[in-house]
Amino acid sequence: MKYISTRGQAPELTFEEAMLTGLARDGGLYVPAEIPQMSLGDIASLAGQPYEHVAFRVMRPFIGETFTDAEFQDIIALAYAGFGHDARAPLVQLNEGHYLLELFHGPTLAFKDFAMQLIGQLFEEALKRRGDRVTIVGATSGDTGSAAIEAFRGLDAVDVFILYPHGRISEVQRRQMTTPTEANVHALAVDGDFDDCQARVKDMFNDFDFRDDVRLSGVNSINWARVLAQVVYYFSSAVSLGAPHRRVSFTVPTGNFGDIFAGYIAKRMGLPIERLVVATNQNDILHRCLNGQGYHKGETIPSISPSMDIQVSSNFERALFDAYDRDGGAVAQLMEELRSGGFEVSQGAMQALREQYDSGRVSEEETHQAIADWLGRSGELLCPHSAVGVHVAEALRDKAVPMVTLATAHPAKFPAAVEAASGVHPPLPPRMSDLYERSERVTRIANDLGALQDHIRGQIAN
Repeated sequence: MKYISTRGQAPELTFEEAMLTGLARDGGLYVPAEIPQMSLGDIASLAGQPYEHVAFRVMRPFIGETFTDAEFQDIIALAYAGFGHDARAPLVQLNEGHYLLELFHGPTLAFKDFAMQLIGQLFEEALKRRGDRVTIVGATSGDTGSAAIEAFRGLDAVDVFILYPHGRISEVQRRQMTTPTEANVHALAVDGDFDDCQARVKDMFNDFDFRDDVRLSGVNSINWARVLAQVVYYFSSAVSLGAPHRRVSFTVPTGNFGDIFAGYIAKRMGLPIERLVVATNQNDILHRCLNGQGYHKGETIPSISPSMDIQVSSNFERALFDAYDRDGGAVAQLMEELRSGGFEVSQGAMQALREQYDSGRVSEEETHQAIADWLGRSGELLCPHSAVGVHVAEALRDKAVPMVTLATAHPAKFPAAVEAASGVHPPLPPRMSDLYERSERVTRIANDLGALQDHIRGQIAN
């Protein structure tokens, strides 16, 4: 299995190389040169199997010779051992034909744990074998950072630096990043928004002297291993609803496009997915683009669903790569135009995107109302992101086809917004009940590449 860059000017890599590299040296994102296929019989055989078994079967073809079967099975077992539900990703029925996929039973109460707990174990095994050490730098709009710090804290071969927008994430999200005491993890509060944080991370990857000096690696959803881990729960949930003998649709609240792109990969592998629906909040650049208005950055408006407050969706580049028939030069040109504010999508590529994705937009008022309504209708308390997804799913779903909405975070990660909408204060799970009492360790820093690089070098030297 080989991996190629979406911009066509970087060498092909193995799975291990692509995982440890993160962003390609031409600025592109790695994707598989070919998508492995699963037969209808292969998919049907997943029914009733534990989540770890499904994960092994779905991901194994992408790994190549990086790990033996026994090594990969052990890695998967370690990754999901700390989840708070035996099913890992249980389905809850909201109403007739509409299901909620609960992806918040991991250590940090968000869907990012499915990928990050796995990638932590993958990195540990690969680096131990190589005798290497790396520096991981990532940007977060809330959940990725806490999941990364939780996954890598205390590991010998990794230093982790997470950039987050100062004052623009929930207190729970912040404290999950700032309260770990291990010396190898660092939370950096950047004066800017998430897009600024993401841009500075990409700047570091494109500064090859710095990149090589600190042995830079990334675990944002630019890392293919992150997307791969998220493919699994599309299979586990669809099979439990009757796939492959029954088609299933999915609605995904998303800002960075990685979670729904994982669904696209599942579909390409052979999972009979009817529709993939992108759900956005008021920062609706993806919805506007999928409705033919081009991809043009605007002002990022803070919302009660902060993990979706994004204008530059990194993984959308992977979708564009396929929509443009894997023409790396065309994608590179679009990304260059994006630096100046945005781009138009060609008619052929737009048609290709519309064949794969639908979309909907939800206002702040509608998000509040959805939280209140679904608590009354089903007894399910939704986080604001999940509420965005459920609202769009209800508006667009075909009642003849089961719809699964991805519940991306536990409501306790956003207690103020949830309580304001529902009147219910969502408590943290017992294992996290002292989170507000723990001491915080954080560095506030300017939105400046040089300042960030100097700080990272200084911390590694110490």
